[in-house]
Amino acid sequence: MTSSSETPVGLLLVNLGTPDAPDVPSVRRYLAQFLSDPRVVDLPRFVWLPILYGVVLNTRPKKSAHAYESIWNHDIGEGPLKTITRQQAESLAAHAGALAGKAPVIVDYALRYGSPSIASRIDELMAKGCERIALVPLYPQYAASTNASVADDAFAALKRMRKQPALRIGAPYYDEPAYIDALAASIRRQLAALDFEPEAVVASFHGLPQAQVDRGDPYRQHCEATWRLLCEALDMPPEKLRLSFQSRFGPAQWIAPYTSDVVQSLPAEGVKRIAIVAPGFSADCLETIEELGVEIRDLFLEKGGEKFARLSCLNDSEEGMKLIETLARREIAGWV
Repeated sequence: MTSSSETPVGLLLVNLGTPDAPDVPSVRRYLAQFLSDPRVVDLPRFVWLPILYGVVLNTRPKKSAHAYESIWNHDIGEGPLKTITRQQAESLAAHAGALAGKAPVIVDYALRYGSPSIASRIDELMAKGCERIALVPLYPQYAASTNASVADDAFAALKRMRKQPALRIGAPYYDEPAYIDALAASIRRQLAALDFEPEAVVASFHGLPQAQVDRGDPYRQHCEATWRLLCEALDMPPEKLRLSFQSRFGPAQWIAPYTSDVVQSLPAEGVKRIAIVAPGFSADCLETIEELGVEIRDLFLEKGGEKFARLSCLNDSEEGMKLIETLARREIAGWV
């Protein structure tokens, strides 16, 4: 008889999500799920839902669908975030034997919004005999709108179960040495491959409404800690590695400085050659490929910039997978 300590352990990598297709109906469904999450937009429902369904979902999907179309992996019918997250899980699964002790480790992935859902993957891992499941949200810096939303969704799935697995939710890793090392190695490698030397590097993190930070969300503190550690690891002063925040949505104040403002101000300071990196994203997606690589690039060049490079996220690179394996070992420690 197999003891409980020898039953498989499930390891579920989780990222944000992507529409099922780059068309208006698919993007509308995706945005409806995403923007109706109270963790993402925490306004009173009676205030926000009429705006969401009466205005946002009737205007934004067309523009977003066009942007998704420009980055879509048409050969396999996936957005890049889904493709990369799946590749990360497949790469980790190929080395799952190195993670296991007595108990084998079964690796899978899920998306908080879109498919495959967290609930469906928990069901699949349970069907494969996993009575212990560790979720690893691939968000280095904690925010209620990301990490807490993953936990909400996972525990909502467990709420409907008669037989529940033991569940762990991975901790944020904004100051994890393996994370800083991976970022520094990846940035050095990509900078060395450029045909020009940047006068500044912009570290652009996803933004967050200032009101959420004022109510106690530690996200900004985590981003600043990552940035400071990265300055040290790369031996770059703050004026060489600039901190900024992107992806504002709506009229409210978001945490600053805004990436758009930073890159537009640099040419006037005499900084004409820059590279931009998104340390808070574990996989390239619409916000890195299209927003940073196209919109932000164009703003910089329009203001007199001469050379611009967007550096890739860690993705399933050697540095990125070394980090994910470290996180996996941390979260299943004691179970295998």
